[in-house]
Amino acid sequence: MNENAIDSSDGPCVARHINHIAIAVKDIDASLALYGKIFGVSSDDIQYIEDQAVRATLVRIGGSQLELIQPTDADGAIARFIERRGEGLHHICFEVDDLPGTLDRLADHEIELVDREPRQGLSGSIAFLHPRSTGGVLIELVDRQGARR
Repeated sequence: MNENAIDSSDGPCVARHINHIAIAVKDIDASLALYGKIFGVSSDDIQYIEDQAVRATLVRIGGSQLELIQPTDADGAIARFIERRGEGLHHICFEVDDLPGTLDRLADHEIELVDREPRQGLSGSIAFLHPRSTGGVLIELVDRQGARR
């Protein structure tokens, strides 16, 4: 191991690995066609996630996953994100053990939480950390127990 590397087991949030990287898109079908053309992947499992106002799918590319998220509400968070920043990287998702306990430890360390309690998401039981506390990056955590891979 690199002697300058930081051991993630020292912090209040022990990330096991990246579950997925999410990309906000205007048209999920066109984006799937693009990634199919580039990487030869496809998905017939596009889900509507009502509380997030998106159509979403996970696509495996090698040992990683991309989550494509398309807004379904012109006034929703993802639509506003695309309007302000355009299509592109939206968030990164890390798998953790004991998501409720991890959220408690993060709150104790004054990390601002979007979700104080886990909720159901496309990849499993999830919660978001606010970008104000994470250097401008929206971070999603998913409980490793039951995470979609």
